[in-house]
Amino acid sequence: MSSPEEPRVDGAPVRRFKDPNYVPQAASLGELRARIDALDERIVALLAERGRCVRDATRFKRDAFQVSAPQRQQQVFTRVRELAARHEDQFPGLPDVVEAAYRTLVAAYVAGEGRFFDDTEAIEP
Repeated sequence: MSSPEEPRVDGAPVRRFKDPNYVPQAASLGELRARIDALDERIVALLAERGRCVRDATRFKRDAFQVSAPQRQQQVFTRVRELAARHEDQFPGLPDVVEAAYRTLVAAYVAGEGRFFDDTEAIEP
């Protein structure tokens, strides 16, 4: 049976995990949402920091192929999958989630770096 309304943020849980070893992360949905919001703030700040590094990396690239750097992209996807696998016991399927997110992020960063590349000029030796 489906409910047409969102869950209460201050109510008690209405379901429990069958795994007796599961450890709840908060007492209410409101607490969880506040933690998620705080994590999102940190994640966005880290993405901005990553973006600054990507922008600066443009200075070291000679052409559009070097901007896209397909081998480097694959290294990143492989590495983040491995990092996510360390936490898969807490969230099965996490490597797939992380790789999908990174594929989207990297595509957007590469597109941005392409625009930054147009704002650079070669340094004559």
